[in-house]
Amino acid sequence: MSTIKTGIKVVVVGAGFGGLTAAIECHRQGHDVEIYENFPELKTLGDIISFGANAGRIYHRWDNGKVVRRLKELCIDLSSYGFRIHKWDTGEVVYHQPSPAQDPEAPVLNGHRGELHEVVFNYARDELKIPIHLGQHVDQYFEDEEKAGIILKNGERVVADVVIGADGVRSKARELVLGYVDKPKSSGYAVWRAWFSNKDMIEDPRTREFCINGDTFNGWIGPDVHFLFSTIKGGKDCCWVLTHRDEHDIDESWSFPGKLEDVYKVLEGWDPTCRAIVEKTPHLVDWKLVYRDPLPTWVSKHARILLLGDAAHPFLPTSAQGATQAMEDGVTIAVCLKRAGKDNVPAAVRVHQELRYERVKAVQKTGESTRDRWHKTDWEKVAKDPKSIEFPREDWIHRFDAEKYAEEMFDETFQKVKHPEKFKDDTLVPVGPIPIAA
Repeated sequence: MSTIKTGIKVVVVGAGFGGLTAAIECHRQGHDVEIYENFPELKTLGDIISFGANAGRIYHRWDNGKVVRRLKELCIDLSSYGFRIHKWDTGEVVYHQPSPAQDPEAPVLNGHRGELHEVVFNYARDELKIPIHLGQHVDQYFEDEEKAGIILKNGERVVADVVIGADGVRSKARELVLGYVDKPKSSGYAVWRAWFSNKDMIEDPRTREFCINGDTFNGWIGPDVHFLFSTIKGGKDCCWVLTHRDEHDIDESWSFPGKLEDVYKVLEGWDPTCRAIVEKTPHLVDWKLVYRDPLPTWVSKHARILLLGDAAHPFLPTSAQGATQAMEDGVTIAVCLKRAGKDNVPAAVRVHQELRYERVKAVQKTGESTRDRWHKTDWEKVAKDPKSIEFPREDWIHRFDAEKYAEEMFDETFQKVKHPEKFKDDTLVPVGPIPIAA
């Protein structure tokens, strides 16, 4: 990887997986990059997170594979176990989905969100020496034709060539880009989630099997509900997620402490193994799932502020692609900035949007289609064709190489952005605040 300096200054707001990837990739492509993050300190929070092979391919390029090796040590290994899908009431395994053959240069990675995040954060800060400013609340974003920047709570102004708003589902950057406050909608579903040690699981003969033979992954599919349970790190840690109907109207995807008695009600009539697992849970989170219609644009009026990851396109967990698509975003903008050069930053930002927009929309839809495949299962069809209930892993998603695609498609797309009059049949994604119909 060339480290010729481009002279482009990039400010990234947010140090989640999308923001960190954007910063790391900008560093790889020779840009001058800094991160501003609201959280005062790094905490290993959360539970399981999934990265597809399309993310593994990105991780593999960092430090000659060293970063991905560190991540793999913390991740689930299902090479021999696969994914066992059970019918909700009888508990029978209706389909044993084998794990796909792992490509060492594009591994699938599933592990504890906080532990994996710490590896990536430390790589960016300690090895690449990317400045990460913690405890910095961004009050405002600004831009003109020449520059963009942020104003911190303490009044400090930070100026750059481009600002990447990787500031999550509650993005402040989104308001500037859209010109209005975009309200989320309830998805009609919520998820209970938990992560805990195997101590009580091993002592109970009903659940011991999940912890003594290495890593496991099981799913129980029921009417408008699905329950996924994994053991990880050789069976030492346990985690489960249960997706169910929930019509609570809340302002944003948010989590509250969950109550076990609510989970038990949903699991009435289910395979008793599910309750046996849930009973071992010391505490759980009740996470309301909201969604947004695809935003009309991710790019501000002067194309110097770009929304990335959840700020632009939140995903349902059934897609298993939310963090991975944020990473693809980070790779793409870094390539576009390098190829366009300092004098063409707005064009680079617009090319990024053109390269990403339709793909992201298509991958987002898989979150709904997978959930509906399970929640509206036709069991007669499954009896005839067990494969119909498998968790989809489409090649067009997983075999995608974001860096290669951006490099290959840049020139043609750059011409469309710079000279739209020559490409009258090609509609470009709009840029800047969209007028709201009266």
